[in-house]
Formats: sequence, structure tokens, C-alpha cells
Amino acid sequence: MEYLHRSLEQKFLRMSSFFKALLVTGARQVGKSTMLRHLAEGQNRTYITLEDINARTLAISDPDLFFQMYKPPIIIDNVQYAQELFSQIKLLCDESEERGQFWLTGSQRYGAIRNVQESLAGRIGIFELFSFTKNEIAGLKFANELDFTYSCFAERQKTAEVNDVVRVFEHIWQGGMPLAIGASPEEREEYISSYISSYIMRDAAQLGGVSDSYRFGKFLHACASLVSQQVNYKTLADVSEISQPTARQWLELLESLGIVYLMQPYYNNSMKRLAKAPKLYFLDTGLAAHLTRWTSPQTLMMGAANGHFFENYVVAEIAKNLSYSATKANITYYRDSNAKEIDIFIERNNYIHPFEIKMSANPDPREVKKFELLDKTQYERGNGGIICMCDKLVPIDAQNSLIPCSLI
Repeated sequence: MEYLHRSLEQKFLRMSSFFKALLVTGARQVGKSTMLRHLAEGQNRTYITLEDINARTLAISDPDLFFQMYKPPIIIDNVQYAQELFSQIKLLCDESEERGQFWLTGSQRYGAIRNVQESLAGRIGIFELFSFTKNEIAGLKFANELDFTYSCFAERQKTAEVNDVVRVFEHIWQGGMPLAIGASPEEREEYISSYISSYIMRDAAQLGGVSDSYRFGKFLHACASLVSQQVNYKTLADVSEISQPTARQWLELLESLGIVYLMQPYYNNSMKRLAKAPKLYFLDTGLAAHLTRWTSPQTLMMGAANGHFFENYVVAEIAKNLSYSATKANITYYRDSNAKEIDIFIERNNYIHPFEIKMSANPDPREVKKFELLDKTQYERGNGGIICMCDKLVPIDAQNSLIPCSLI
């Protein structure tokens, strides 16, 4: 398969000139080691994976000897299997002013990341890689960073694909896992089934101490059936035949494994906050579609859950792209005691950019009136609008627009 470039690449290379060590984390099989090995082409950089039992045993028993055998600059894949290496990496970082000597990957955030942050504080940059976005698969790279202004979207419209709901739902159904891209429906089904049993269920047992695979499987399916909705721990617990505390623990585990994304509700002292539960999204929509047994893009597009899956798709694309951008942003949602809801708040540089998500080519522009509630906060209201299936950017007022989802 031809290598597909990742949006994280340029940021990672910039940071490799700044940090002495870098860690790329994320869910299993999203392409972490593939990206690093591609970026290392032409360099004299050692590659070692701790999936190799011999290398892992040496790393655990004698980290000093490990680095005598495998000298920096180095890529260490699946570093979570030998956290004993962190102290030795710290020593080597302190002995040299060389940057980017250690490129590490880790497939989960459950404990290894916390430990590496503590052991290598000030020496390591940590980045998350996700499954492919729609633009990465299409080979489309926008020249400008997403800042949510009308001019930004207008510039992107010059190179973006025209919105096509069929293509959008083909991507939603296929997802962005590297081995699922371009696979036949039968191959994709077998791959994702294997991914669930070989990676998610195994990691849940080994890293999260989950002993009841049957109930955990039911829990995973229940989560997929509730995409784009507020988390209801009682519902998840009842469907899965577990307690609510267990449901909470298992959801946190799925988040730590990079499977789900929990969008927290917005909080501000000057505004009423009724919503306390996060909203649940899958970082790979193809996995959610498989778990909820949608057998084709067409059935998903015409099905009762199409709006929820479209919202999940938009939120996941935004979360991934903002994670790769140079400027950090916080993503929340708003729901008040009057059941007034705004799908996304993006907080950046003391501005809040509000967005609604509608799977419509012609949504009601009056939806943006609810954004006026932001005028009660200490934040300044930034540009926003309705992210939808319209085919071109259309201004609604001075601050808001109808925004084709292809421009995200």
C-alpha cells in the first residue's frame, strides 16, 4: 500500500528539533510506527520494537546494556512494555544536548504516559496520532491552519472537494484505520472483528483488569449505539449487566486506549450549567459502524442513526485536526437548564467559536441565534456557524456562516 502522509508529520519534525525525546501515542494500529519509520528514511536511526520478546526482556532487565546494543538516535516501538527504560533515557538525555535522539511510540495512555511524563519532564514532547482523517486519505492538505474565520474557510474552499453526502458516508462507514482503507466489505468486517478481539479486548484485560469479556463486549456495543449523545451511566450499566461504577471505569479505559472521545460540557461561573455528563464519540467511525452492525454506507446513510454518525464524524475530524495544529484549543459543548444546546464550543485565544452540526444541505440559519448566550461570558464570541452538507460557504451574518463539512 502506498504511504499516505499524516497531518502530524511536520509538527513532529519541528518538535524533534526542540525536544530530546518524543513520544507518539494513540490507539493500536493507527500507523504510529509507520509514520516514524517513514520520517526516519535517510537517517541513521535504529528501529526496535518491544513486541520482540528478546528486546523487551533485555530492556526490562538491563536498560543500560539495551542502549549499548541499540544506540541513539533510535525509534523504540511499544515503549509501554518496558517502562524501566525511562530512567536510562533520562540519563542519556541529560548527558547530551542532541535533540530528537529518542522517538518512542506507545499504544495506550493508561499508565505508561503518566510515568513517562513524570520520568522525562522537560525532556519529552508527547503527541497523539489518530486513525486517518478524510483529508489525509484524499491526500488533501490545506495551506492555512483552521482559525474558524470566514476568510480561512473561503481560502480552503478553493482546494476542498465539493460536499457529497455519499462520499462522506462512505468514509464514515469505512473509518480511517490504515488496513480498512480500500479493503472490500468482507475484508473490512474481518479486520475490525479481529481488531476488537486481538487488541481492544486483550488490552482491556491486560491493562484495565477486565475479566468478563462477555459483558465488556456488550458494553462496547452499547457505547457505539450512543454516539453523539450524553453519557448515561445507568443505561450503559443496565444494557451491559454491570454496576454504574464499573461502567464509569470501563468508559475511562476506552478513552485511555484511544477508542472513544469524551467531550466535556462547557463551564463558566457566569452561566448556568446543568449538563455535567460528557458526550460520547468514537475516534474511528468505522469501528462504531461495525459495532452497531450497519452493513453498508447506504444503509447507514439512510438509517435512523445517520445524524448521530454525521455529528460523530464532524467532531472526530475537528478533534484530530486541532490536535495536529500549532495552536492548542479546548473543545466542549453547551447545554443549559432550558435544554438549550450548542453542539461545539471551541475555545482558543480567549475566543469561543460556537458551532451547530446538521446533516442537511439547507439547515435553518436561525439556529445561530442561540449563540447570543455567549455574550454573557468573559470570553469574546468568535466566528462560528453551522457545519453541514451545503456545497459552498454561505454567510449568515457578520460572525456566522453555513460551512461545508469538507472545509474542516
